[in-house]
Amino acid sequence: MEVIGTLKVKFDTQKVSDRFQKREFVLTTEASTPYPQQVSFQVTQDKCTMLDQFNEGEDLKIQFNLRGREWNGPQGVKYFNTLEAWRIERMQGGTSQPSQANQSSNANAAGNSSAPVFTGNPNDNDDLPF
Repeated sequence: MEVIGTLKVKFDTQKVSDRFQKREFVLTTEASTPYPQQVSFQVTQDKCTMLDQFNEGEDLKIQFNLRGREWNGPQGVKYFNTLEAWRIERMQGGTSQPSQANQSSNANAAGNSSAPVFTGNPNDNDDLPF
């Protein structure tokens, strides 16, 4: 999944245990609407340093996984969700620039995409029936 928004705040890395660390950040989406959304994401382990190169106020494209889990506690069953980011790209002039941490992985995938891209141009020759 992916979302585009503005980096509102990034927090310090939290060491949860000897083997696990995480870092949270907030992205503002739908900023031009009457109800902008403040969406919380997290990065884990070695990806915590990915956020260092981005500044608050920058437009970013976040690729993430949606994680969910069940917790059985004394007050009953509860469910929790986490948005775990795995790629962060800086948006510049309507195009995205991959973060340095992910450029090597993007090099292998460059040019191999056969998925159609809608550009908003009326001359796009897409094959959708509507």
